[in-house]
Amino acid sequence: MSRIQELFKRKKDHVLNIYCTAGYPQADSTLPVMQALQDNGANLIELGMPYSDPLADGPVIQASSSIALANGMTIKKLFAQLKDMRSKKGTVDAEGGGSGGLRGGHIHVPVILMGYMNPVLQYGFEKFCADAAAVGIDGLILPDLPEHEFETEYGPIIKKYGLDFIFLVTPETSAERIRKLNALSTGFLYAVSSSSTTGKDKDMGGVSAYLQRLQDMKLSNPILVGFGIKDKASFEAACAYTQGAIIGTAFIQALENKMEKEVPAAIEQFLNKVLQ
Repeated sequence: MSRIQELFKRKKDHVLNIYCTAGYPQADSTLPVMQALQDNGANLIELGMPYSDPLADGPVIQASSSIALANGMTIKKLFAQLKDMRSKKGTVDAEGGGSGGLRGGHIHVPVILMGYMNPVLQYGFEKFCADAAAVGIDGLILPDLPEHEFETEYGPIIKKYGLDFIFLVTPETSAERIRKLNALSTGFLYAVSSSSTTGKDKDMGGVSAYLQRLQDMKLSNPILVGFGIKDKASFEAACAYTQGAIIGTAFIQALENKMEKEVPAAIEQFLNKVLQ
């Protein structure tokens, strides 16, 4: 059983998945941000691999991706940063103390890589899966990987390395296709609350019928809803119908223009606003 599957077996509701962009806001922010998320109540971490043409991402996440790329973030550099994330080799700066000065650490929550096929294929798909598994990644979200290519070519490679794969569904996805994507997914199913890009304000009441429809289908995978979740009210509204929610844009906004030493406090403040 994977870490993701163990999480949903243990925690039946209010699972909080936070999306963060690797290499944002600073080049070496990735692990400290992940550690602060874990320390302040995130159950899952969705780590975005920056890409110059992120089709499903809104302007805020696109901007964070551009900054991360300017910071020099690549898939190779990301794996180098993550190589000790499952070990206890992390050290704490004497000056920073606590999580504020953390330079590495022991990440025990599930971690998912989210990105796009172009840079993954350039890296080499099987090498990517092997290296992801080697550093302790638990699952993948690749929105532009069609299910037929997943079934015939890429799915067996993903399975070979023990990685979960999460498909996205939208309000426009037919019931037949939802069932197929659910059957292909492992870990959970990502219910996008709109077919538009991420980060646009959504009235959660407006998507309640869609979430109720998903709930009534009694799918085999847990469901997390994303896109437009930004605070306690929208998180609770999503959790009324699903096992939890994913917050991306609002979290990235909370880190905008933050100096390295300000990041842990900003993360603590943001998660307190969602969870308390």
